[in-house]
Amino acid sequence: MPALFIGHGSPMNAIEDNEFSQSWQELGKKLPPPEAILCISAHWETNGTFVTSMENPKTIHDFGGFPKTLFDVQYPAPGSPKLAARVRQMISTTDVGLDETWGLDHGAWSVIKHLYPAADVPIIQLSLDHSKSPQYHYDLAKELKVLRSQGILILGSGNLVHNLRMISWEHADQYEYGYDWAIEANEKMKQLIEQGDHKSLIDYQSLGKSVHLAIPTPEHFLPLLYILALKGNDEQLSFFNDKPVMGSLTMTSLQIG
Repeated sequence: MPALFIGHGSPMNAIEDNEFSQSWQELGKKLPPPEAILCISAHWETNGTFVTSMENPKTIHDFGGFPKTLFDVQYPAPGSPKLAARVRQMISTTDVGLDETWGLDHGAWSVIKHLYPAADVPIIQLSLDHSKSPQYHYDLAKELKVLRSQGILILGSGNLVHNLRMISWEHADQYEYGYDWAIEANEKMKQLIEQGDHKSLIDYQSLGKSVHLAIPTPEHFLPLLYILALKGNDEQLSFFNDKPVMGSLTMTSLQIG
């Protein structure tokens, strides 16, 4: 299976018909049908590493200040206790807990509902241990690589550039507005991705001021490292939705394979 990093942006992309949601819909038609999905979302941070293991994960509306129509959205995809148990067994670098309480946060369902609108593909989420280093997350991801040959779509959901404190609300309706530093950081990270320089991306805090502004906290960046760690030596990669929004966010997304 291919592996995906999706820049998910605003939760409103779940219900808006725009160029980003349309590209997700088209992507879902082109991908090989997955047996299940393993999602690493920026919006599930934990102390320790966990996978969701319930039969029917709930739709989590983990945001505020949006219209009721967004809170009304339900995405009733099934879970996969069997896949959760398999993931728990295959990870040897840390103990993985089975979680029965989380569900699907908007980093997962706001994107996947466009990829698979029938909600018929089982989904589990893997949490981000907020106490661990970027190198830890990258190494952990390598243990998941075998899942790609077993029909599992691995999807990281975050944003390459994500600084909510610096959003330009006056440009909220413009899909191609980015501060100079946001565009610089986005291009710098894309170049490192294309070069296969994962070491520099793992050590992103040494990449200069623009990247410091782009990644003030790591949770939206770490899902990218999971997907990069899954790349084979000869695999192709391609970018899509490569646009800045609201000054301090980019929707840049990546497909491997």
